[in-house]
Amino acid sequence: MTDNLPVVETFHSLQGEGLHAGRSALFIRLGGCAVACPWCDTKHSWPAEAHPQQALAALAAETEAAEATGAAFVVITGGEPLHHDLGPLCQALELSGLPLHLETSGVDPLSGRFAWITLSPKSHRPPTTELLAACHELKVVVHEAADLAFAAAMAAAAAAAGNQPALLLQPGWDSPAGHALAIDYVRRNPQWRLSLQSHKLLGLR
Repeated sequence: MTDNLPVVETFHSLQGEGLHAGRSALFIRLGGCAVACPWCDTKHSWPAEAHPQQALAALAAETEAAEATGAAFVVITGGEPLHHDLGPLCQALELSGLPLHLETSGVDPLSGRFAWITLSPKSHRPPTTELLAACHELKVVVHEAADLAFAAAMAAAAAAAGNQPALLLQPGWDSPAGHALAIDYVRRNPQWRLSLQSHKLLGLR
C-alpha cells in the first residue's frame, strides 16, 4: 500500500475551469509528469523526486479541515496524478465525505474512485480508451486549428467507447489564435462549450 505521495502543493481555492468552475475546492497537486506539454504552467511539478513525500493521513486531515472551512470537493491534479496508484489516497480522503475529482491526461490506467473525472487529452500522448469511457468532461486545449480536429477525434473516440461526456474547448492562456478558434468553433458546434481559466483572470491560485 502506498502510504506517501510526492506533493507539490495543497491549497483551498475556487475551481477555475470546466463545468465546476467557480466552486470552492481543495486542490492536491501531486508531483511527477512524463507527458510534458510545452504550454504547461506547472512544469515545476514534473520531477516527482523534487517534491516532499507526504503521508496520506496528513492529506486526509487537511481535507477534513478544508471541508470545515467550506470546500465542496477535492481536486486531485498534477503533474499527472495517474502516474501514481490513487487507490490508497482515495480511500484515505473518502472518510471526509467530500466528493473526489480527478484532472488527468488519461495516459495511465485509472486507479481510485472519483465522483468526477476531467480528461484533458494531449495529441502527442493520446489517452487510453478506459479514460475516454470513464470521463465526465472532455476538455481540449486549443492553440491552433489542428487542436480542433483532435478535439473532434477525441469526442468521437469517447462516443465509440460508449460515453457522452461534456465537451469543452479551452483556449491556451497566451494564445490569441486559440481564443478566436475556440470561440468560432463553439459558436458553430453547439455540443461544445467554452472553458476559460477564470482563476488566472481573477489572480487566484
